[in-house]
Amino acid sequence: MSKDDTPRTELQARRERLVLDHFADETRQDFDAVLGTFPHPHYELVPSGEVHDGIAQVRQYYIDTRRAFPDQRHEIIQLRHADDSVIVEFWLLGTHKGPLKGLPPTGNSFRCRMNAFFIFEGDRLVCERVYFDTLTMLRQLLAGVPAEQVGALVGGLLGQPAAARAAAAAETATA
Repeated sequence: MSKDDTPRTELQARRERLVLDHFADETRQDFDAVLGTFPHPHYELVPSGEVHDGIAQVRQYYIDTRRAFPDQRHEIIQLRHADDSVIVEFWLLGTHKGPLKGLPPTGNSFRCRMNAFFIFEGDRLVCERVYFDTLTMLRQLLAGVPAEQVGALVGGLLGQPAAARAAAAAETATA
């Protein structure tokens, strides 16, 4: 998958295969297979500060994000190796068809460039740490939403309870 011709060690080849399988299983929504790529599943979403640790939390993360984006998928741009990790630059794409942390479905699609660090101890995957620009995603998801509703909706996404209640009240008022 790497675009350069640098020879891979046996360990790097095993890590790369696991990461590529992990990506493919996520797209197929075979979450048992994805969870099986970790001895102990652990996700860190850097922009939001969210940490999903253990099978139950990571499985719920999958359920919640695929409810919001049932067609979520990836397009790998580049894969690189570091001493203890595989770094993947990719596009994440999806259509907002379900609720996301207080944000009602907008029907809008998004395409957001991301980086994921798959951190290993030997050949065991111990963490997936994802970096992305939240504003890039929000700008696409909120296109067409009335300006007076944007503040409450974004506040709900950022975990501000008062804003989330306001967003829910605004949604009820317009229904």
